[in-house]
Amino acid sequence: MLYKCPIMIKKFIVPVLWGAMLLSCRKETINIPNSNSTPGSVSVLTQHNDNSRAGINNHEKTLITANINSKQFGKLFTLSVDDEVYSQPLVYGNLAIGTGNHIVVFIATINNTIYAFDGNNGNLFWKKNYTSPGMRPPNTVDMTSNTDNPYMDFSHNIGIVGTPVIDSLSQTIYFVSRSTNGVSFSQYLHAVNIINGNEKSGSPVVIKASSTGTGDGSVNNVVSFDPQHSNQRQGLTLVKGVVYITYSSHADWAPYHGWILGYNVADLKQLTVYNDTPNGNNGGIWESGMGMAADAQGNLYVTTANGTVGTYNGIGDNIPSPDPTDLTNRSESALKLTPSGSTLKVTSYFTPSNYVDLNIGDQDYGSMGSFLIPNSSYYLTGSKEGNLYLLNKDNMGGFSSSSNQVQQTIQIQGAMHCLPAYYKGVSNEFVYVWSENDQLRALLFDRGSNTFSNTQIVSTSNGPTGESGAELSVSSNGSVDGTGILWASHAITNDAGNPTGPGILRAFDANDITKELWNSGQNANDNPGNFAKFSPPTIANGHVYLATFSNQVVVYGLK
Repeated sequence: MLYKCPIMIKKFIVPVLWGAMLLSCRKETINIPNSNSTPGSVSVLTQHNDNSRAGINNHEKTLITANINSKQFGKLFTLSVDDEVYSQPLVYGNLAIGTGNHIVVFIATINNTIYAFDGNNGNLFWKKNYTSPGMRPPNTVDMTSNTDNPYMDFSHNIGIVGTPVIDSLSQTIYFVSRSTNGVSFSQYLHAVNIINGNEKSGSPVVIKASSTGTGDGSVNNVVSFDPQHSNQRQGLTLVKGVVYITYSSHADWAPYHGWILGYNVADLKQLTVYNDTPNGNNGGIWESGMGMAADAQGNLYVTTANGTVGTYNGIGDNIPSPDPTDLTNRSESALKLTPSGSTLKVTSYFTPSNYVDLNIGDQDYGSMGSFLIPNSSYYLTGSKEGNLYLLNKDNMGGFSSSSNQVQQTIQIQGAMHCLPAYYKGVSNEFVYVWSENDQLRALLFDRGSNTFSNTQIVSTSNGPTGESGAELSVSSNGSVDGTGILWASHAITNDAGNPTGPGILRAFDANDITKELWNSGQNANDNPGNFAKFSPPTIANGHVYLATFSNQVVVYGLK
């Protein structure tokens, strides 16, 4: 039961807003995903807010379109850390820590350090480094890819990259660290107490895995997980007592495969091993860092990148497979995966009819973050070639050499290294996409036809260039008019990689994206620093937490 009765001290409220912001006290029951049932506090415990990955906090009471402007909104303070932040900041809304209960922000850096800050004033509760004793985080020099040398996707360290996940019941944060002595490489799954940073019993565990197969790098028909080649880029997923970790590669440095590994949250015992190309190669799982989606039944939804499709032909991935419908190797595909014994079973899939051309042109299907449209049966995915594919999550369309049997295909400009987001207003339902070298787009979702309208709302604002689009999140107070805000983070210049470049945070009216409410370039004091690719802004409890590559997380709110 939540008592929605905000207490405001009038002298701290801008007078013109007082009448608009004062709410009558009322008692009602509401459901808040990923939050504690405490008045005024909302938690963001996983990448993009919940396992749909739709990226919306629809319980934001403070930030509204009327107060997001250069006079009332801006940078409040910064949270300094020891390295760049690739993962999304997470927020625990009401945690008993220190003296009393606090809103706590958890930040992971690529130096393998976790920080716990007070989200309201920036005070540090604790920080700990999780590099193995006598070792260091891997770095770009260690990744001697013959396809990308020097390796440019990171500027130096490669420690904690994928966004952690927090289990509110056990008050545990799960994350993957990486360590090396320059010769041997290891990755570890950690389960850490969020009150003090101490490892839970059995933590950490060394990440190891193998699958039967004749694929790239196999020895005696066994394919083994390679902790040096495997890049843990996506956010972790926690569902039905299992924490899942997914893997891609470092700049297509072979041999590699797309792995999904599941661990019991109680004792960190490995429960699940899935290799998407056991008899082939590649199949990395990227999604621009978006966490793997999951439904309430524990089914997982993911898209995979370039590599072997169907039966391996023994020659390469640039000619058609003898049988593209063989489920053994499933690169260039959207997958619905259902836990089955110690692995995952493909219970539905979609592979574009031009998958060979995608492989030839390095046009990965799985480049864009993909999500389940809330309260529907549909899964939105995107590719480097600029297509959005809307899929029925339970009947994705399989493979046809003549045409794509999907719910809808929409052509979008740009290669779509970006994180889309979702919002439902009073009369319209939107999905927002902002790919590189393109404009911000709002697609109207029609519940009658379960398709997107042919009409798109397009913002004329200059957007991201280079090879990374914008990272989007939404905040609102349900569907109340005047509360829907689309937040966008993107690079201003450079390629959003190495060298890094300055970024910008922007706010748009979620019901009309042609109206930009505010951006961090309007006031020099609001400058966030260098853009953190694939890390969307986190909005909770009247604040916006923005990761950067300037060794800080910037906190914005009402001045």
